[in-house]
Amino acid sequence: MDNRRYKVKLSVIVEENRLEFVHKSSHYDDTFVSTADVNRPALQLTGFYDYFDPERIQIIGIVETTYLKTLSSDARLAAFEEYMRYDFPALILCHGVELLPECEEMARKYDRNLLITEEDTSTLQANIITSLHKYLAPRITTHGVLVEVYGEGMLILGDSGIGKSETALELIKRGHRLIADDAVEIRRIDNNTLLGSAPENIRYYMELRGIGIINVRYLYGMGAVKGASMVEMIVNLEPWEDGKAYDRLGIKQDYEEILGISIPSITVPVRPGRNLAIILEVAAMNNRQKKSGYNAAEALASAIDSAVDGGLF
Repeated sequence: MDNRRYKVKLSVIVEENRLEFVHKSSHYDDTFVSTADVNRPALQLTGFYDYFDPERIQIIGIVETTYLKTLSSDARLAAFEEYMRYDFPALILCHGVELLPECEEMARKYDRNLLITEEDTSTLQANIITSLHKYLAPRITTHGVLVEVYGEGMLILGDSGIGKSETALELIKRGHRLIADDAVEIRRIDNNTLLGSAPENIRYYMELRGIGIINVRYLYGMGAVKGASMVEMIVNLEPWEDGKAYDRLGIKQDYEEILGISIPSITVPVRPGRNLAIILEVAAMNNRQKKSGYNAAEALASAIDSAVDGGLF
């Protein structure tokens, strides 16, 4: 597991959510967010600061504003003065609530980012948390190819020269989409989901031995690429070995662990004459069927067992 702590610029969150400035701090362009949680400062505005985390984005909605309006102007000023002393990334006023002059005054005095939006408080909070989980997620970069086949995010692994990129190119020609070639950045965005993408500087590029670098988006169009995809299965390509016992039934499901999440995996032997693109298409559809509750191998085994029990064999 990658234990590094990641961060994202506050400006990214502001632009994504179309927030409007009341006051932009002098250090706005250098302000980062490094925690995926947000805070609604209900208790803080009453003077309780135990366990207050100033690294979180702060959000005020109708409830907090209604409470503040019950206070005198001097009490509101004192509450905001104590609150604004903390160097949090930003304070966002939601639901188009009234901008209290004491809030703006203290934001300017302590040079805090103060923003406002008409968005519902709960909706904005959910959107920001989702974005932060994506940007701050633990991640690894692995050598492989990530393609989306029939809606299934398929991570193709194997030794250099085994044919990962060539197989992916054939899948692209058959209407599927490339996410990343050579380097795949995988993020764990929640306890059950891995999201794969390409590093920014090599996005949509592929390396083909004998030809060189190609840009898939320019050659095949925007429909042939995708910025990111969930990683839902792993395909290991390996050279065919005569005499090796390969799985011919598929009853036993193998898994590989990435960032603490188990992903279904298969091993596909490679030799001349095998159409890997078609095999991987079938693997993707079969994986979808299994997730839907149908396993062809188990169904066949069950049918044979029933026939044996019934004396048909």
